[in-house]
Amino acid sequence: MSVRRLLGGALAFLVAGAVVVPATTTAASGATPAPDRTSAVEARRVDSLPVPKITWFDCSVITPRGACGTVRLPVDYDQPKGATTEVALFRVKVADPKKKIGTLFLNPGGPGGSGVQFAAAAPFFLAPDVLAKFDIVGVDPRGTNFSDNVRCFKDLGAQAKALSGLNTPFPTTATQREAYIKSAMAFGKTCSTAGQPLVSSMSTAEVARDMDVLRRTFGDTKLSYLGFSYGTYLGQVYANMFPDRVRAVAIDGVLDPVAWSGSQGATPEPQTQRLKSGEGAYRALVKILDLCKTSGPDFCNLAAMGDPRTLFNQAMADLRANPIVISDPETGEVFFTLDYATATAMLLGDLYSPDGSMFVDWDLSSIVSITQDPMARKAATRRAAAALQARAETKAAADRAAKVKLAKAGARAGWGFPYDNSPEAFQSVLCSDGTNPSSARLWPYFTATAQRNAPGFGPLWSWASAPCASSTWTATDEDAYRGPFTKRTANPVLVVGNYWDPATNYAGAVKASTLLPNSRLVSSNSWGHTAYGTSECVTKAVDTYLLTAAVPPVGTRCVGDQQPFTDPIEQPQEQLRQSGTSRILPPVVAPVQGALPRL
Repeated sequence: MSVRRLLGGALAFLVAGAVVVPATTTAASGATPAPDRTSAVEARRVDSLPVPKITWFDCSVITPRGACGTVRLPVDYDQPKGATTEVALFRVKVADPKKKIGTLFLNPGGPGGSGVQFAAAAPFFLAPDVLAKFDIVGVDPRGTNFSDNVRCFKDLGAQAKALSGLNTPFPTTATQREAYIKSAMAFGKTCSTAGQPLVSSMSTAEVARDMDVLRRTFGDTKLSYLGFSYGTYLGQVYANMFPDRVRAVAIDGVLDPVAWSGSQGATPEPQTQRLKSGEGAYRALVKILDLCKTSGPDFCNLAAMGDPRTLFNQAMADLRANPIVISDPETGEVFFTLDYATATAMLLGDLYSPDGSMFVDWDLSSIVSITQDPMARKAATRRAAAALQARAETKAAADRAAKVKLAKAGARAGWGFPYDNSPEAFQSVLCSDGTNPSSARLWPYFTATAQRNAPGFGPLWSWASAPCASSTWTATDEDAYRGPFTKRTANPVLVVGNYWDPATNYAGAVKASTLLPNSRLVSSNSWGHTAYGTSECVTKAVDTYLLTAAVPPVGTRCVGDQQPFTDPIEQPQEQLRQSGTSRILPPVVAPVQGALPRL
């Protein structure tokens, strides 16, 4: 969901500061262990490349002191003098170069999210102290966005036809499953041929190599990096490939690197099922439903209608059996079909927001009102559909306006807006990085388990990797990184985990911090996807770390500034959340309604 609200001040009764448990000894007394070294192979790949020339042009029309750039980098680092691909970047320079510490690289997730657009928004979500000390750089990973695009289809029409079976969040009927599997297989076969050569050079390891070359190009002896969601995997890969070149790597919304890569032996599960994202989302939703019940009808509409968990289960069961077609009563034009998969995707989008409990309450209340009374189904459908449609139209209008605004600004800056390759970008990185079962026809078997473990959300996440089935997605990157993820870095890595993250399960942060011997875990009782900006405590810890490379105490635990159902329903929500700051939350990659979930 793209709702990213202005950073609000914490209410007086919310705990914003860290609760620090006693530190434990993490290393034997004596000298600090030396960091692991970049391997000779990797050093030769990146260091033998002459410093590339970046072509800059003014982008201050996008943001003050903004500059757009392009640079040509090797398609294959084993052949540095061979074919190249153009990579796009955006830089926001410090106001006073005398105060500059270095360059801070950013990545918003995806995979395939635009680092260019993320860096352009950085002045609105990063702390003034950070902006004053770093040039901010965002890179569009090779093959994506404003970089040279990986492209598997001749035009959008061919793309839409080939991928038509993927037009549901996840299949629930035999007909949908067959269409989904056929499109997943066609996707893999087409990209593995027509997408060459880029499709075989888009693993996260290649982006890490690009980033290390750019680090050297900007004159930094070590890397400073802030990555969110999938961007945390990029941070972990860099830290393990170039451990002695780490100054500060902060990762928030952390992927379990072993689960993502499938590097711990042969595993039969789909890549997006191994991550346990579905379990994290279901756990967050159930917690919200329980808090709704505890808070009562003065704070949660659903509590006035009955037991929230029971209502949720009944509504979802009804939608599985009887999807509701929302149409114009006069013309018969179908607006959309509200079914089990669509409702699950809607709730997942709600959970991405730090105040997602409010949206869950709104949406579930509407869905329950549709399904609760069969005798009044048509009337309830009209009322609830009007509310849902109004929300959808408002959201769509806002998205269109934002795209038009960005397009106009980008056109003035010289950006082009070609064929939308976001499906290929997402899948090319996903399939290059991780192992998957051999055939898309095996996914129904795995998603049955996912459904038992995390109803709705498990299949939603699991099906996303079906195009990566190894018998049809045959393109491989021989230089992808498969581990280990246990290298000792020159400076500590800061790992941030959010208990209620619906996309990157908190267990991923725990796993990453356990693997990295020189790391520090900050945990947060926050809501939504990622924690930076949602908790004053987390934000301060990350900012301090980026500026000083010093990690907070062992056992630091934070609390999100916004907690579910703390505001009475009749109280104006917006006024309660306003504060004197103009900072927004980081615009990490969010799911698109009806599309694959994003990390």
